[in-house]
Amino acid sequence: MEKLITSNLKLGIIAGGQLGKMLIQEASKWDIRTFVLDNDETCPAGSIASHYVKGSNVNYDDVYQFGKLVDVLTFEMENVNIEALKKLKAEGLKIVPDPGILELIQDKGLQKEFYRGNGIATSDFRLYDTVEDILAGIEKGEIAYPFVQKIRQGGYDGRGVAVINDESDLSKLLSQPSLVEDKVTIEKEVSVIAARNQKGEIRCYPLVEMEFTPNANLVDELICPSSVSIEQSEKAIAYASDIIELLNMEGLLAVEFFIDSNGGVLVNEMAPRPHNSGHHTIESIITSQFEQHLRAILNLPLGSTKLKLPSVMINILGEEGHEGPVMYEGLMESMAIEGVKIHLYGKKITKPFRKMGHVTILSSTLECAKKKAEQVKQLIRVKAWTKN
Repeated sequence: MEKLITSNLKLGIIAGGQLGKMLIQEASKWDIRTFVLDNDETCPAGSIASHYVKGSNVNYDDVYQFGKLVDVLTFEMENVNIEALKKLKAEGLKIVPDPGILELIQDKGLQKEFYRGNGIATSDFRLYDTVEDILAGIEKGEIAYPFVQKIRQGGYDGRGVAVINDESDLSKLLSQPSLVEDKVTIEKEVSVIAARNQKGEIRCYPLVEMEFTPNANLVDELICPSSVSIEQSEKAIAYASDIIELLNMEGLLAVEFFIDSNGGVLVNEMAPRPHNSGHHTIESIITSQFEQHLRAILNLPLGSTKLKLPSVMINILGEEGHEGPVMYEGLMESMAIEGVKIHLYGKKITKPFRKMGHVTILSSTLECAKKKAEQVKQLIRVKAWTKN
């Protein structure tokens, strides 16, 4: 990108959450002018972007007019108006990743068909339009208990998912068009982030292992390096590399996998952007996922993905029963622990299980990092501030 060295490059980011904020923090190192589109004037990225534009990521006119302001357009979430992106692309705007890739990934049904059509291991599934269709599928023996229903569009962070173990759970069925897949007996959940530029260069980050909060289905701990076998790790990295190549994609692709009870590696889903499972890379990998995303979308040489130190990343979540102006407890005590790096996203209002920040804990050994992570979990609390 020749404009990069003149500091005139205008990078547009659709949505201004924490991912957009951390991407802007990297872009500022290269003196790139950043534009953010978000409806929330207090969004995390808005305060540090070169230009904040108020508008909706799903409104055609807002997205289209925003695209006319920039040289390169990217996004920090999948829920973006595709028709506006297609119009901008037809008019010559560089949009990365491509709108066609985003359109595929927005629909979990199309995702699953893509995996099946390309010989990529995933759990067996069927697509249904209504609850009545699912019930008929059970009657006909197409669907066996237990199974998982996922709405095709709009679900995230565990929302839009129903786990049906037996007939007593049928009241949980969701009314939107959805996919129904076999419930996998999961031994581990892991993730690989792949990057690819226009030249076709591909780099993958080391596999990370994810542990989830049982009540909110959000990442509780992210462990790098993971404890899976070398064979399983190589298979997951090969799948991620194959997928990003098959998509002919520029940018970052986070691919989440299940390791099943037989040791099989199954693709769960993917996201075409920086991802929660890559936050540790800011400190623990030579090139952070945010710098890598910029390198990939600007067709620059991809950076090294070598591990510097073992790490554990934990999300800072809003406490249950607390909603209002945010107040943090335990930050000072946590900072006193060697290797603890705290990132606060700048969200002014806390809500139960809202992602308010993250902490990466680095150490010379993974076991030491895990012990320190348990200390931090006991120390940090996110509550709503109230006047006495």
